[in-house]
Amino acid sequence: MLAVLSPGQGSQKPGFLAPWLDLPGAEARLRWWSALAGVDLIHLGTRADADEIKDTARTQPLLVAAALLAAEHLPMHDVGLVAGHSVGELGAAALAGVLPAEAAVTLAGVRGREMAAACALEPTGMAAVLGGDPDEVLATLESHGLHPANRNGAGQIVAAGAVDALDKLAAEPPTRTRVIRLQVAGAFHTPYMAPAETALAAVAAGVPAAAPARILLSNLDGAPVGHGPETVRRLVRQVTAPVRWDLCMRTLADLGVTGVIELPPAGTLAGLVKRELKGEGAPEIVTLNTPADLPAARRLIARHAGPAARPTAPSFRVVVSPAAGRLDLSAAPVEGTEVRAGEVLGHVTTGRGPVEVTAHDNGPLVEWLAHHDDPVAPGQPLVRIGGTH
Repeated sequence: MLAVLSPGQGSQKPGFLAPWLDLPGAEARLRWWSALAGVDLIHLGTRADADEIKDTARTQPLLVAAALLAAEHLPMHDVGLVAGHSVGELGAAALAGVLPAEAAVTLAGVRGREMAAACALEPTGMAAVLGGDPDEVLATLESHGLHPANRNGAGQIVAAGAVDALDKLAAEPPTRTRVIRLQVAGAFHTPYMAPAETALAAVAAGVPAAAPARILLSNLDGAPVGHGPETVRRLVRQVTAPVRWDLCMRTLADLGVTGVIELPPAGTLAGLVKRELKGEGAPEIVTLNTPADLPAARRLIARHAGPAARPTAPSFRVVVSPAAGRLDLSAAPVEGTEVRAGEVLGHVTTGRGPVEVTAHDNGPLVEWLAHHDDPVAPGQPLVRIGGTH
């Protein structure tokens, strides 16, 4: 099976779109998308310097537009799976057929502007924690009041939160780790982005959404999403929820993905996949950065597409934690019980009271992924529900 991946913020490089403007229709397409996003994508992708394209409000629509522009030159009908990292998930949703390309670019513009505005409310930031024991890293972040905003696999967890807390983390890092401050405007994928989530939800509520035409993985829990409106809800929720790219890569392995193409600006996700999915059965990878890479990408598609290009998505759905707190399963259904969509499965006890954990589908409760009284984070997978999609 073949997977196409759409990168997220931080992967951009000055001038990376310039070679693509030589392709027929590319400049006109970018001018149209610029009008929708409210930024000059041609300038940003060709002439802007590193500081200008570091601006969240500009970077997010630029990345989505770049991925969609490149994908137009690939035989996507032979691709079985798509996924994106953070804002890249909007591009992936369009490639899966859930959103029109115009809607993805427009939502990226709204998302970028609103997240930039949320960043200006108080001094926050992010830092990559490399290496160490994951449980110790997570415990250290919690002790500093920080959030695990990205769990990228390959020994990388990104901490996010108040600047003074990040300073303490750098001064007292977990054992056998390196802490690297990231040049970002604020604490993405944390409760600090709540105003942006609210603003994005208001716009996304009017966007038509179709069922995915191919497997689309969610950053929320790494699981395939089979319902258009549910995909949009997850895209909105992702603004404040952690990016679980580690779980997305686990699903790539579980589904037996043999080939991976990363869309421009490519390299970051390909590197994570290469470090995480190695050894026998490791997927063949192509990084698509310029039109000169298109022949290699098309050959990869020809080698890895075929009868299994559009497999049936795995017959399970994962319910994730709606909040941070302790999991209360004192009255929870046991594994094997048939549950109904909307049924309360448990609660997360928070400082503001209990928050319901509800099933979003009918089917057997296959497996609890967390236990009673466990501390849980927003977006953490809690339970697997079976079903057919």
